[in-house]
Amino acid sequence: MQNHKDIKTKERLLLHAEILFAQRGFHAVSVREITTAAKSNLAAVNYYFDSKKNLYLEVFRQRWVPRARQIKESFENVLAEKENPGINEIFGALAHAFIEGPLDDEERKIHVQLMQREIVSPTAAFELVANEVTAPFFEDLSRRLRPCLPKDTDETSLVLSNISMLAVVLYFNFSRAVVTRFTGKEYDSGFKMRLIQHIAAFSRDGFNSLLRKENL
Repeated sequence: MQNHKDIKTKERLLLHAEILFAQRGFHAVSVREITTAAKSNLAAVNYYFDSKKNLYLEVFRQRWVPRARQIKESFENVLAEKENPGINEIFGALAHAFIEGPLDDEERKIHVQLMQREIVSPTAAFELVANEVTAPFFEDLSRRLRPCLPKDTDETSLVLSNISMLAVVLYFNFSRAVVTRFTGKEYDSGFKMRLIQHIAAFSRDGFNSLLRKENL
């Protein structure tokens, strides 16, 4: 069993490794930089994680994945308040979970930086996220949307629509500086609510239009 000091050291390594990996990427960060930031000795990474690669994966397992699950829980909680939610409510709940959801600004920044690097240069962490977060989330979205769709809607159309819907939400969530620059609006509570309503309506109309065309 790890003692209290071991747990604190391990948590510090995960915290500072995540920050450094998010800022500069896996390959650009050295073990020495991580241990210096965490105020631990140079052997600590190998002692607790066996290697820098395993430390990187643990950053995703112990920090990224739990945050993603908080977002999904927020999505589920919003929908739980709706009786027989339709497409508009589902899209609105998704937008709410990301834009008005549980992450603060610093968590959101680190969260997206890590994932952006994995999208550009995938590692084993990409598969971890896909298996533990993305695939289950898409399955849940498909299950909720299926009753709202024509019976002959094929699975590929549904998956592509899920990806498109998520892409819109992620852009408005992670490109806040761009949105603020061109709208002149800060992400206060009023503007966030307007964005959620806009995303829900825009996605619903685009979703319905695309499905009509694909099912002609």
